[in-house]
Amino acid sequence: MPLRDTLARVDADLAAGRVPVARQRLRGLVSSFPNDLMLRRRLAEVYRLYGEPAEAGRWMYLEQDRDAAETSAFEARYRTAPQRMRALAWHGPESLAPSDFARGQLAAVRAASSAAIGRPVDWDTLPSGSTADGKAGGLADFMAGAGCLVAALAFLAIWVNGLVALFD
Repeated sequence: MPLRDTLARVDADLAAGRVPVARQRLRGLVSSFPNDLMLRRRLAEVYRLYGEPAEAGRWMYLEQDRDAAETSAFEARYRTAPQRMRALAWHGPESLAPSDFARGQLAAVRAASSAAIGRPVDWDTLPSGSTADGKAGGLADFMAGAGCLVAALAFLAIWVNGLVALFD
């Protein structure tokens, strides 16, 4: 569906009070057109309707006329530069940004992420799940370890049960 038609549906959804549907449509559009600041602005407006300043700040982060409280809420939710870089969901080089302010914001976040991870990163190759030190997140590590432990214990129980059955 063309961009113009989808935006018309977003407007119709908002007029009918279907805010969640409008939000989903806009999230899809931002995913398809990650470098379109107008779509990000529209998504921020929808998040304001939800009363979610961190998400509004996320999608207005590249705009010079952004709200300082929303920006602070976004930065508090996404504390590290790599987290912010992933949250911004930008694709391609900063030069694709339509304003000097947006290019500056993107370059600053990318530079801070590179410093935090310890190697150069770009918008299309930031490791998913990395934290400020470049390691995977704590919950992901814990769940992976717990899964391996459960599998090893199950294998051991089956093996011991087989040995007992063999000698009975």
